[in-house]
Amino acid sequence: MTEALRPVFAPWNDPDEKPLIQFKNVTKRFGDFTAIDDLTIDIFEREFFALLGPSGCGKTTLMRMLAGFETPTEGTILLSGQDIAPIQPNKRAVNMMFQSYALFPHLSVWENIAFGLKREGMKGDALNSRVDEMLRLTRLERFAKRKPHQISGGQRQRVALARSLAKAPKLLLLDEPLGALDKKLRQDTQFELMDIQEKTGTTFVIVTHDQEEAMTVASRIAVMDEGRMIQVDTPARIYEAPNTVYVADFIGDVNIIEGRATPSGEHVQIAWGEGVSDITGTTDTSFEKGDKVHFAIRPEKVSVNVEKPDDTPNAFQGKVLDIAYLGNLSTYHVEMPNGQIIKAQSANTRRLSRRAITWDDTVWISFTATAGVLLKG
Repeated sequence: MTEALRPVFAPWNDPDEKPLIQFKNVTKRFGDFTAIDDLTIDIFEREFFALLGPSGCGKTTLMRMLAGFETPTEGTILLSGQDIAPIQPNKRAVNMMFQSYALFPHLSVWENIAFGLKREGMKGDALNSRVDEMLRLTRLERFAKRKPHQISGGQRQRVALARSLAKAPKLLLLDEPLGALDKKLRQDTQFELMDIQEKTGTTFVIVTHDQEEAMTVASRIAVMDEGRMIQVDTPARIYEAPNTVYVADFIGDVNIIEGRATPSGEHVQIAWGEGVSDITGTTDTSFEKGDKVHFAIRPEKVSVNVEKPDDTPNAFQGKVLDIAYLGNLSTYHVEMPNGQIIKAQSANTRRLSRRAITWDDTVWISFTATAGVLLKG
């Protein structure tokens, strides 16, 4: 019997899918400052959509416009095809969960979750049933009678999530929801968030400046800078096929080598300084001879060896300046004859092994022709 394959979730690739949220040429100014600059984007139902970027890039402004706390200076925001600008924040099918969680300290977990439902007039069995459902969903049944100060930070985060989901919003906005948690709990909670989002089918939009968090939870990531979306794509595409030097440099660890391109059949040769041979790369982008090019390659795609490797188009000799031992990985900083420092990574697969490479050693770094990305400019 053959096992059924899990369907690929990619509504953005289906021309027949209608977006849940549409930003159409949205600009938001505060005086002379443009926080969001002519932004057009679609977000689909059941997506876990991450807004990622440095402080001041416009992430929170975009989210506040969705929530109704700010209105666009220009352009339109549609939710299920309806312009949401005239709709009051409390009338929108949108809920927002803040980093502080904003729980009522004098109310129990059960009462915190019930609060918004009671305000909407829900009572009796319907209220009890909905709150109990949210407690089960967030695995908080045992803590229903406790006050917020009697539970852990991770549990308070789940109470805030349960309260936000209780009214069954079409869209849940999460502003740095895991920022108050320690690293280990944060990682565990990321998977809980994904599980809850999948079970409820609610569309989540999360604001974060934590790249690892965005890469873990999101169906798609929008990398933002100065009010513009530089690239909107799946985590894998953002990481493996960045469209600009900014995105390549912002996501994860990367070597960025500047040089001049010379097309050579299906390859591009990159001259990157005296004393080193050209880098051989491949690309779908067309380059003219002499074009400025940035070659971006991740450290895990660069091998480091004592001997010169055979049968590779890119092998360069250098000296080990530094080694960072990260437990599962070691990162080698290797200085090239032209002064460029290249980071190479290797997995520490054996628990106790003598390191063959140490500081000041002469080594060879190497990588395949397809390992890096060629970016214009």
